[in-house]
Amino acid sequence: MPKNVIVGTAGHIDHGKTALVQALTGVNADRWAEEQRRGITIDLGFAHLDLSQDLRLGFIDVPGHERFVKNMLAGAGGVDLALLIVAADESVMPQTREHFEILRLLGIPRGIVVVTKTDLVDADLIDLVRLEVDELVAGSFLAEAPVVAVSAKTGAGLDELRSTLDDEARAVEAKNRKGRFRLPIDRVFSSKGFGAVVTGTLTSGAVELEDEVEVQPGGLRARVRGVQAHAESRKKANAGERTALNLSGVEMRRLARGMQLCEPGVLQPTDSINLRFELIASAKPLKHAAPVRVHIGSAEIEGRLYWLERQGGTRPKSLSGGARTFAQIRLEEPALTVRGDRLIVRRSSPVTTIGGGVVLEPNAPSREPYKPLMERLRALEGEDDAVLVSTLAQQRPFGLAAREVVSITGWSSGAVREAARAAGLTALSERPWIWMHAERLAEAEARMLDDLEEFHRLRPLEPGKPRAELGALYPGADEALWAALLGRLVSDGRLVVEGELVRLASHQITLNEEEAEARDSMLKAFDAAGLEVPRVKEFLPSLAVDSKRALRLLTNLLRDGELVRISDEMVFHRSALAELDRRLAEFKRTSPRITVSEFKDLAGVSRKYAIPLLEYLDRAKKTRRQGDARLLL
Repeated sequence: MPKNVIVGTAGHIDHGKTALVQALTGVNADRWAEEQRRGITIDLGFAHLDLSQDLRLGFIDVPGHERFVKNMLAGAGGVDLALLIVAADESVMPQTREHFEILRLLGIPRGIVVVTKTDLVDADLIDLVRLEVDELVAGSFLAEAPVVAVSAKTGAGLDELRSTLDDEARAVEAKNRKGRFRLPIDRVFSSKGFGAVVTGTLTSGAVELEDEVEVQPGGLRARVRGVQAHAESRKKANAGERTALNLSGVEMRRLARGMQLCEPGVLQPTDSINLRFELIASAKPLKHAAPVRVHIGSAEIEGRLYWLERQGGTRPKSLSGGARTFAQIRLEEPALTVRGDRLIVRRSSPVTTIGGGVVLEPNAPSREPYKPLMERLRALEGEDDAVLVSTLAQQRPFGLAAREVVSITGWSSGAVREAARAAGLTALSERPWIWMHAERLAEAEARMLDDLEEFHRLRPLEPGKPRAELGALYPGADEALWAALLGRLVSDGRLVVEGELVRLASHQITLNEEEAEARDSMLKAFDAAGLEVPRVKEFLPSLAVDSKRALRLLTNLLRDGELVRISDEMVFHRSALAELDRRLAEFKRTSPRITVSEFKDLAGVSRKYAIPLLEYLDRAKKTRRQGDARLLL
């Protein structure tokens, strides 16, 4: 596969962006009749150029008029290599400056300055334009960028520009093909006979024919029935390519620029984003909670901007031009984004570009303690993946789930596991993957141990706590977390699970003298009663302990099998039921069936006991009812 690099134009209106793209590719990127009639670009235009067998350029031509900057921003997010275009007859103009700031804030890694319309001026004026451009880009990513003078009309300088494009494009770092699939939609249309088609720059991952994709925000599902990359039909498109997808299962009217396609069930849209924000030097002071327009991916959304960092212990009321700070944007509508995405911020009125930033944390909480917030944001801003996941896990008392890291970073599952291992986190569960920081793990285990210790202290006669109740110790945690914690504590011998009960390994039911006497009295009474036992609610008050302890003693005897409950009110000694089994086996030698009357005689009991005992034997599958009799099994 050839390397794919997206080249974006930028510059003031009528500085020759579209003419230059056409001179390089042969394609007029002005798609609309109105654009061609008026001679100005209104919306995004696209073209491609194969510089060689192993290098393909996809061009995004943007409008230069100030009224259409939002359209420019819809396509600029996927650009790898920028062409800052300045006309030789006008030099640096307002939209040159604004577009340059946008390119810088978007973190575009490389660029070329192209001085156009050189056929209209002399060499001295071209040199003057170069000086003005140098002043504009000083200290930025374009400070050392090549400057090429061209004329789209005469062709002068185009060969040099193609050669420079080749050099710069080869130096561009390829987009992440192993990441999660994401395609910001910048165009939606219907193709006759095919249905809904969306286009965009594939920012990460890959997409193939018949893949199921998800539309966010909204969560709609669709299937890919057609793939084109750079106007070629494909089975697969990769990160870095201009891509068109024909979708089935979703109506075109439900799709729009600003939405994104992604893997189903992996990423979720957010209306609250923590970021590193920069206010451009020329901007007026910006107040805390100021209304702004946020451009992220191909979306434009209204929101408010809040400062997170403190100065002298307090949050500043406003930010001065050129300042950088941690901030939070709260959007009026949700957007799909992950850590590392770039966004542009414009004033709501008048609409001008004032800043931008790098997304650090989508789905950001609105309120939290200052110190852990700053620690987490610094880790998210850093480049050490192990530190990042370690910090997240350290702040998650009930475990860090892989899906949470994926939703923040957009990483693959394998990348998350690798970072967790490098951070020395303990994997408590693999389906789903949940890790814990060593400190949080110790605290979580202590929580369970302390709870059981208190349980045994308050209820010494109970053998253990119901397993299902342990989840209440970890509110909001995945069930897999506390199940894994329980497993760890059982495997290292600190806890014991008996059926549905959990106890400390050291716990033993110890009866005091009064309780031991009551237990013995209960056993003797039911043993002596045979099959004509007293009702439980009538017998328990006769013991020399309070009703709660009497009931716990009964429960323990039932659990140990010394007594057997056959109904709510009837409990029998195990020896009495064993004797009944022996009599039934003896009776079976002469007859396979027994009537209720015969059973009463056999057991030596009245109907009051016979019917409950027969029903118990039915449940135990020792008898089976046949009409008015029982078949002995």
